[in-house]
Amino acid sequence: MSHQLPVKIYYEDTDAGGVVYHANYIKFCERGRTEFLNACGYKNSDIAEKLGVMFVVRHIDADYLKPAFLEDELTLTSTIKQMKNTSFIMQHILTKGADTIFIADVTLVCVTQNPVKPTKIPPVIREAFLDGS
Repeated sequence: MSHQLPVKIYYEDTDAGGVVYHANYIKFCERGRTEFLNACGYKNSDIAEKLGVMFVVRHIDADYLKPAFLEDELTLTSTIKQMKNTSFIMQHILTKGADTIFIADVTLVCVTQNPVKPTKIPPVIREAFLDGS
């Protein structure tokens, strides 16, 4: 499964030179993951409350290819790149028109809430993530 999210760059996203501040790309990825979950029929809060698990970021591999600027209109595409028993890698690709400007591979781990420890990804979530891929 793949999900696309339009991202418009606002003043708050930029530095003094009008270039998107590097940390904001990670925020865009977080929004993409949330909307990906919503497209699969889940909310972060529902997963925590109903299934007793949550997803936490373990690692981010980010590649800043080209800058984005104030008022740019971008597209963030989020897909599951790899799925294991307790973790998965979500790839986020940010494009401006035909140009890829940013790629991030984010490793997320499924954990229990109390205590926080790795656990298997629930089958219903696994199926929703892989539907259509």
